[in-house]
Amino acid sequence: MKAGIRDFILAGGFVMTVLAAVCGCTADDAPRLSRAEKDIIDADGIMRVLTVVDREDSLVLRSECTDFPLKTLRSERFGRLAGRMIATVTDSTQDGVGIAGPQVGLKRRVVAVQRFDKAGEPFEVYPNIRVEYLSDEKQTGPEGCLSIPEIYGEVERSQTVVISYVDINTLDTVRDTVSGFTAVIFQHETDHLDGILFTDRM
Repeated sequence: MKAGIRDFILAGGFVMTVLAAVCGCTADDAPRLSRAEKDIIDADGIMRVLTVVDREDSLVLRSECTDFPLKTLRSERFGRLAGRMIATVTDSTQDGVGIAGPQVGLKRRVVAVQRFDKAGEPFEVYPNIRVEYLSDEKQTGPEGCLSIPEIYGEVERSQTVVISYVDINTLDTVRDTVSGFTAVIFQHETDHLDGILFTDRM
């Protein structure tokens, strides 16, 4: 681990505490799931992926997302959401490497990402996720998006990121340093949570 990243992580807890105090955006006071959100999660089958082709979908895709309440993260409903997001992104009709809340109609900070940097390359779900650090070292490569059919382009991303998210078992904030292609996926998916599409960065 590079010294710059290590120092950033050590300071991260303080920074996040200050930010939460300023904006009042902690998971403790996040809005509860609406009836519409519950209906999306509780439906059967794979989830509908929103696309920019549809105007109403585009409004959701351009929205900034909020956290899940901590209580929700330990519920069966969140477990169902996690399973359905993975089932959707891995379905043969999609065959993606990541998907974010807005892409399935939820304006919540959650992503499912394939961890190419881990044994078995598993898909994992990250609630209340944020990117806390972006390295100055860059990498450029092709990107596409399930929500922007048939469009691809070269995008510059940071080589290394530090992410933070909530562990659903402990409800503690966890930080992870990720590099390479998996770091690109995290940047692409967390952009969705702020209403940013990869085409904005081309």
